[in-house]
Amino acid sequence: MTNEGTVEAFRRAEELLAQRRPLEALRVLEPVVDVAPDKPSVQLLLGRAYYFSAQLRRAERAFLRVLEIDPSDHYARLVLGRTLQRQGRLNEARAQLRLAATMYPDPAYQEALGEINAHIAVRSS
Repeated sequence: MTNEGTVEAFRRAEELLAQRRPLEALRVLEPVVDVAPDKPSVQLLLGRAYYFSAQLRRAERAFLRVLEIDPSDHYARLVLGRTLQRQGRLNEARAQLRLAATMYPDPAYQEALGEINAHIAVRSS
């Protein structure tokens, strides 16, 4: 696959994911992952496609790969936290969401952290 073809496939996968067609996005993204497995943007898109197709363990692995490459990626921590939350791993999710919210004090991140704290409080009562 040429560099131009890789970029085109990546963009097409982004479009498909935006259209809520994660399985098609995964098929389009496959050759991109083969060519650029260590690009954080590729792993993030891969993880999001897995997440939206409910392949949560695979999503988790993709987001962890991003964090191996760049531990300061707050968005990868946010989506990893959401992925862990969907798996019922609330304490692990809270740790990732807390880090994300600390690294990037965005209201959406604070809201995600508040949500997980509420879930944990309900479970504890």
